[in-house]
Amino acid sequence: MSNQPSSAPFRREREDAFLLEPSASEMDLYHFGAQELATKAEDKRVHLRELLDISPFLNEAASAIVDDSFTRCFKSNPPEPWNWNIYLFPLWCLGVLVRYLILFPIRVVLLAVGWIVFLALFIPIHSILRGHDQLRQMLERGLVEFICSVFVASWTGVVKYHGPRPSRRPKQVFVANHTSMIDFIILEQMTAFAVIMQKHPGWVGLLQTTILESLGCIWFNRTEAKDREIVAKKIKQHIEDPEKNPLLIFPEGTCVNNQYTVMFKKGAFELGCTVCPIAIKYNKIFVDAFWNSKKQSFTMHLAQLMTSWAVVCDVWYMEPQTLQPNETPIEFAERVRDMIAKRAGIKKVAWDGYLKYYRPSPKLTEKRQQKFAEWVLPRLRKEDS
Repeated sequence: MSNQPSSAPFRREREDAFLLEPSASEMDLYHFGAQELATKAEDKRVHLRELLDISPFLNEAASAIVDDSFTRCFKSNPPEPWNWNIYLFPLWCLGVLVRYLILFPIRVVLLAVGWIVFLALFIPIHSILRGHDQLRQMLERGLVEFICSVFVASWTGVVKYHGPRPSRRPKQVFVANHTSMIDFIILEQMTAFAVIMQKHPGWVGLLQTTILESLGCIWFNRTEAKDREIVAKKIKQHIEDPEKNPLLIFPEGTCVNNQYTVMFKKGAFELGCTVCPIAIKYNKIFVDAFWNSKKQSFTMHLAQLMTSWAVVCDVWYMEPQTLQPNETPIEFAERVRDMIAKRAGIKKVAWDGYLKYYRPSPKLTEKRQQKFAEWVLPRLRKEDS
């Protein structure tokens, strides 16, 4: 056993002294670290305050990005411009002259003659054969198919139909993607459909309440909730009657630019009947058939089609579908939309098409931009100073 004193208490005293009494350099280092932490915390508080200040604008910016993914469904997308050069420019000028000075006048005359023949036959039939409903409706259906064929001819329509022609059967409804009101005309020239359509003003509205009324078409107004209840009752009555014309519905509820398909309304898929999908795809090689009703009247839309070289279109009549066990009407609508999108080669988006009727006004957008400018400009000047 060693007689030397133990060094353990001495080490503990030194350690305790080191812990309780730091040196001056250690104190300086401690104060420097504390100041640095305080500075960082203050910077974080400043950044947090700035982030809270700008968060409404970030939210609106994110909303603008989402809004852009929505509005692209309702924008006209013209085809890629062809290779401009000095040699092809004279041919382009010649094409414009041919389309506007030769083809357009011929098409206008063709359409006018078609309307004269149509009215000369439709008015007497509609008036004289009131007591013979079946014969009158059969003749009126044939005349409507005729005038729709005249319309398609006035655009030099090149339409290819795929699949069996629709027939009149009870408990069935046809649904199709929607690009323009000419969808109805293209489908009507093959089969006299009774369509569900929004009421329109002007000469289109006059045709709806006179000529198309004979087909059993059903009109609605988006702003009237009671009108929708009446329409729902008419739809149920229509599909129960085998003598009625096949019912055609555009479940998107609005025109989309034929590159996308928006959400289908479930109304057509909860009727408890067979749903027959129709896919429509336009080729934009000569003209974009999309009708933006907020920027262009239907008259101007028809003029655009009549001054083009041709309207090229494919129509597919697809296999009838029924509601599967344990499938909701919403899932049924989505399944049919998948079929139409795949067949027509268009993209699906999860938006409700009615949202385009509730877009903010340009004045509100300008006000928001001004508010953001007032917030960001003083901070930019402060950064520069």
